[in-house]
Amino acid sequence: MTRYIKKALADIRSNRFLNLITIVTISLSILVVSLFLLFFENASRVIEGWNQGGRAMIYLESAFSEEMLPDLEARIKSLGEVEEMRFISKSQALERLKNEMAGNTGFFETLKENPLPHALEIRMKTHGDLQQMTAFAKKIADLEMVESVEYGQGWLARFLKIFSLFRITGYAMCGLFLLIALFITANTVRLAFYSRRLEIEIMRLVGATEGFIKTPFYVEGLFQGFLGGILGLLILLGAFFAVSSGISQNLSAYVYLDIRFLSVKAMGILILASTFLGWFGCYLSLKQILK
Repeated sequence: MTRYIKKALADIRSNRFLNLITIVTISLSILVVSLFLLFFENASRVIEGWNQGGRAMIYLESAFSEEMLPDLEARIKSLGEVEEMRFISKSQALERLKNEMAGNTGFFETLKENPLPHALEIRMKTHGDLQQMTAFAKKIADLEMVESVEYGQGWLARFLKIFSLFRITGYAMCGLFLLIALFITANTVRLAFYSRRLEIEIMRLVGATEGFIKTPFYVEGLFQGFLGGILGLLILLGAFFAVSSGISQNLSAYVYLDIRFLSVKAMGILILASTFLGWFGCYLSLKQILK
């Protein structure tokens, strides 16, 4: 095997330009695939964070009075999905709104009465998906004296639809880039084979087996795939550290963010996939040439 590795490295050095193009193409393909995978992993983690302990606002009817609060709280807690609950009176809600709109105090001077309803802010226990949150919110909305329940269901549902569409598009683009990398790898091997055609014909004449002839090409393909995968992940890692710190600082105060790089398992799978891509491109090319 050492002999085959030395032969493959010698071939790579003698065809630096072709091999460099192949390695760069594989690295770009792995970069695109890993970029989508990185997005999917972090987006799924963010959605899971929203679903776990999701907050909701329960707006109460105008006929509600604070004397009814203990009974209503008991009925909501009996549903068994509430971890935390806090009552917000209409006066507290108005005061909070005034603080948030400190620059527009003139608007509040025109108010003759407080238009805001009493509300309950709750933190729900872990929910697996949006459907479970929706079902639980409907149970609360069906209770007496509850006017409506808001938990960002509109924008969250739209985000999930966009996320699903983006995932399908991502899969299609990943497949396209991998096919391009496979095509270029196969053609690089074909060119390397033709550049050594005379040498291979002599080897056949002296009785060399097909395995002896093919093995250096297979090793070369494995090297190309492995180096391309490593390079693609290194590029992604550099871009990740450059971008993620700024995103976390700017948005972490407004939304839940837990941005992480790809897991070790995911990186291992990507490197194995790129290595297999290099070998498979070589295999397809040699299968056509050495019929």
